[in-house]
Amino acid sequence: MKTVECDVLIKNIGQLLTISSKNVPLTNPNRESLGIIENAYLAIKDGKIIDSGSGRSRIDADRVIDADGCVTLPGFIDSHTHMIFGGKREREFSLRIRGKEYLTIMQEGGGIKSTVYATRAESSEDVFETSNRHLDRALAWGTTTCEVKSGYGLSTEDEIKILEVAQMLEKKHKMDIISTFLGAHEVPEEFSENKKGYVELLLKEMIPEVSKRKLAKFCDVFCEKGVFNRRESEKILKEGLKHGLHSKIHADEFSNIGASELSDKVNAVSCDHLLYTNEKGLFSMKKSGSIAVLLPGTNLFLMKKKVPPINKMRELRVPIAIASDFNPGSSPVIAMPVIISLSCLLYRMTPEEAIVGATINAACAIKKEDAIGSIEKGKEADIVIMDVRNYEEIPYWFAQNRILYVIKRGKVVAGKKRRNLN
Repeated sequence: MKTVECDVLIKNIGQLLTISSKNVPLTNPNRESLGIIENAYLAIKDGKIIDSGSGRSRIDADRVIDADGCVTLPGFIDSHTHMIFGGKREREFSLRIRGKEYLTIMQEGGGIKSTVYATRAESSEDVFETSNRHLDRALAWGTTTCEVKSGYGLSTEDEIKILEVAQMLEKKHKMDIISTFLGAHEVPEEFSENKKGYVELLLKEMIPEVSKRKLAKFCDVFCEKGVFNRRESEKILKEGLKHGLHSKIHADEFSNIGASELSDKVNAVSCDHLLYTNEKGLFSMKKSGSIAVLLPGTNLFLMKKKVPPINKMRELRVPIAIASDFNPGSSPVIAMPVIISLSCLLYRMTPEEAIVGATINAACAIKKEDAIGSIEKGKEADIVIMDVRNYEEIPYWFAQNRILYVIKRGKVVAGKKRRNLN
């Protein structure tokens, strides 16, 4: 029996889902992919995982957390959100209930443009406070790392404002924030008759300025009918690459104009949505190593019956991540356990696929797989303990917050039992 000294010991873990693997991202995950250790313990020191195993171990710990037979797994990673915005769009919800399509609402001045107006009108301080509250809610549901996109400014000044708020959140919030520049989210009203001029603004001013200020890790584009076509999207993403911004693509959400086929041309880290992607697009993603980031919360909220070609993704071994797409219009869903449930219910993903999609594959989608997403020695101790005895209960208890502890770098930061430590 070995002796270990640590800051935090989690004991009496019923199932420890390590999700550790030498080769990530994972394709076609199954029960074995979860790396389950029964009757387990987990030791943490200096915010890092230093040991785990089955049964008892002689461990000297400053703090002991009794998991009481519950499931313990890596903190959830939300790899696609639009967390920073002003205003709300509840009126559009009512319009969609009455049968109006999302793209029609956009064309009539609603959608993204309405949030742009609201976000531009608010101060950085107000936007920060609202976003901070959103992050608190996400943290309470087990999200420990969150990708955050700009895209509700659509001017150099306002896009910078959003990304600076993201930078403030990264410094002040307990959650880690990964920033993405999405100036190519929509064409702003002032450029409605001069789309070419807006693309030039993105290429010549916005991307260089974002890069110069080191405000983002990724550059994203909404490649879709009525927004940015394939040629424009390629130019924008390649310019981002020149300035050190990795590529992401909003691809094939409402139609197929070949967005996912761009993935190998721009070395896309991920292609997101993918409701209308085809085999050609999936082959391009496979070639480039892109992660398919699926967003079932948007399906639910937009009442869309169309689903991504999951079986073809499995067949081609395209790795799948899942995310919330949290935003004020098409997915005000912030809880990753709910997204796990929706992935199973709407897309027929297995619990194993959904859990892997919310952890290690999500880490790959933001290029953080070396630090988070699995429980391995040396990785950050971002951990969630849930009030379930079997991992299959995670999607089963739909929309019930079963989070007992949320641990970020070895510190309990949220959860129902955060004050009940031994």
